[in-house]
Amino acid sequence: MTPRRRATLRDIAAALDLSVNTVSRALAGKDAVSEETRERVRREADRLGYVPNTMARSLVLQNAMTIGLVITNPSNPFYARLISAIEARGRVHGYSLMLMVTEDSVDNERRVAEELMRWGVDGVLAVPVQHGTEHWERLGKSGTPVVLLNRDLPGLDADLVGVDYRDSARRATELLVAAGARDLYLVEEDLDISPVAERVRGFRDVLAEHGLTVGDDHLIKVPTRRREASSQPWDPIDSYAIGRDLARRIGPGSAVLAGNDYFALGLYRAFGEHGLRIPGDVAVVGHGDHPFAAYLAPPLTTVRLPAAQVGATAVDRLLELMARPGARAERDVSGSPRQILLPAEVVVRASTPEVP
Repeated sequence: MTPRRRATLRDIAAALDLSVNTVSRALAGKDAVSEETRERVRREADRLGYVPNTMARSLVLQNAMTIGLVITNPSNPFYARLISAIEARGRVHGYSLMLMVTEDSVDNERRVAEELMRWGVDGVLAVPVQHGTEHWERLGKSGTPVVLLNRDLPGLDADLVGVDYRDSARRATELLVAAGARDLYLVEEDLDISPVAERVRGFRDVLAEHGLTVGDDHLIKVPTRRREASSQPWDPIDSYAIGRDLARRIGPGSAVLAGNDYFALGLYRAFGEHGLRIPGDVAVVGHGDHPFAAYLAPPLTTVRLPAAQVGATAVDRLLELMARPGARAERDVSGSPRQILLPAEVVVRASTPEVP
């Protein structure tokens, strides 16, 4: 079967005995076209199945009307919400989204940056792998602005929009201390990324302020599962073995802050198998407020991350840079790139004792 040829503006014009310019103006909603002619053109376009050629329009306007979005792991619920928010915000302004995934592999990230440059996207929002800046610098020099999402990349002259993870960890840890915990542990990813470093800082800050000990055995890193150079999605089994070991050595007044809710889920099972009651014997706080958190037994106290706000704010900042190249010169008083860190919310449920 021979594929049907795609209808063009010229086909509509020929069918209605109008000029191509008149048809174009009618479909674009521009002036100097009567409402009657506009309606005739719309009906004929529908009859022929006409679809505007975005690539041709981009060549004429020298604007792809496309934003590149680079993330590390689409299975992370935070990024799922982030993608939805970015797509919705971009759509309001007429932009489509080109999604690329790196799986925390710097090789994949370099390839992705090159592809985005070849496609000629108008701007890029990127969750960086955090190793190497050269490929992002090349993209910026080509005239494509880059705004970082959720992770900082030291050495790259680019704005960052993300979550204030230091503050979120501080507030979660403060909650545990206020509830009576005196032996606190942090279970985190072993990735060398800024969200992990900031959560560790926030955790340490609070314990130091209250004169509580933070030994090396209180900061527990969960090995990241990998396939070659790429990291794999979180899995509760990653923290389950650690939880079994931890359950044998924790005592009264213990509490655990988990870097994500999947880690908390693994800890729940390990503690339950060891006969520990949550929160009676050990309090648990997660990070992320993933969909299952409220349905655990007991429901998990966790940190709700502002994914939608991060996405919308990042699109707005990128649009500023795309519209006004000089906007990238707007820096804070230190001359550094702008950092917009949004606050998270601690959602208190039954996995933590009531604060006296």
